[in-house]
Amino acid sequence: MAKDFSPSPPPLTPPLTEEEKLSWLRLLRSRRVGPSTFYRLMAEHGSVATALEALPEVAKSAGVAEYTLCTPDYALGEVRAGRRAGATLIAYGEDTYPTALRDIADPPPLVWVRGDPALFTRPMIAMVGARNASSLGTRMARKVAADLGAEGFVVVSGLARGIDTAAHLGSVETGTVAVMAGGVDVIYPAENAALAQEIGEKGALLSDQPIHVQPQARHFPARNRLISGLAQAVVVVEAAARSGSLITARNALDQGRDVLAVPGHPFDARASGCNMLIRDGAAMVRGARDVIEALAKPVRPVEAAEPAAQPARSLADTAGLHREILSRLGPTPMAEDQLIRDLEAAPATVAPVLVALELDGKIRRAAGGMVARAV
Repeated sequence: MAKDFSPSPPPLTPPLTEEEKLSWLRLLRSRRVGPSTFYRLMAEHGSVATALEALPEVAKSAGVAEYTLCTPDYALGEVRAGRRAGATLIAYGEDTYPTALRDIADPPPLVWVRGDPALFTRPMIAMVGARNASSLGTRMARKVAADLGAEGFVVVSGLARGIDTAAHLGSVETGTVAVMAGGVDVIYPAENAALAQEIGEKGALLSDQPIHVQPQARHFPARNRLISGLAQAVVVVEAAARSGSLITARNALDQGRDVLAVPGHPFDARASGCNMLIRDGAAMVRGARDVIEALAKPVRPVEAAEPAAQPARSLADTAGLHREILSRLGPTPMAEDQLIRDLEAAPATVAPVLVALELDGKIRRAAGGMVARAV
């Protein structure tokens, strides 16, 4: 099983008041601030108030003119909308924050949850697969999910058509979590509205997107990363050779999770991805017992990396580092730690420069500690 070598977020004290949580939301919803930038700003400035105060100047030094923060009114409006939708805003470090997400690189600092957060303390298995699933595939997914639920596991999936729907239906009575690509109040596809309502009453719906946000194509890779991050293992049931389910499987390996797959007929394109995974070493699943037995193997825990102190540097040095980083990056993502080794620079020197370049829109971050030049 692969091990995630990307850095964990620095230790954070969760917000102690609603006002502080609102400030977390303001920082996270500010332009070009994602989870990675959020954690770096918090680590460098020590508190959310100081990070918010410093962000416009950080953006200005990165060449972003007229940078404006997310306003208190905007953040408060989202909080009120979330409450009207019956959702709870949970911050990284709070007791109800999903336990497994704390172990992945750049976990969402804030998540919206509709339902019972107590499910996040139970062992979880993710199940993903084709939207255009066969009758046999959906029966298999529903049966495995039901059997895993009977053994005490919570089943995680993405509420999509096909395999996701079958997995939720099989486990809704025993515990299931649906991870949403859009806002936690936006049901997609609409045909799953009744299922989502039942999951909200008996299980949980989770999203790191703002309330009311409609799901877009760019949201699904991030959604898939949370599906695998919540789980001990990912079971793939019917997936084409190029599919979002295989992206979820790769995320799982990057995060140190097990990947398992249900085999299919060689002539069925919907099974080609699963057969490839088994060929490459994924455990074969014939039923829930295979999943449970695969999880019995001992797993070495991932150790967190402590952030280092940031040394002082001149503007000329910073500008030179900007140019050198951009010259080494291309549109294909590369590991941030590899970039730092290539630069032969201290991580504490490179990290704030990467934040500035990200705020300037010159680089983009991908899952698993990867960075690429924006195109």
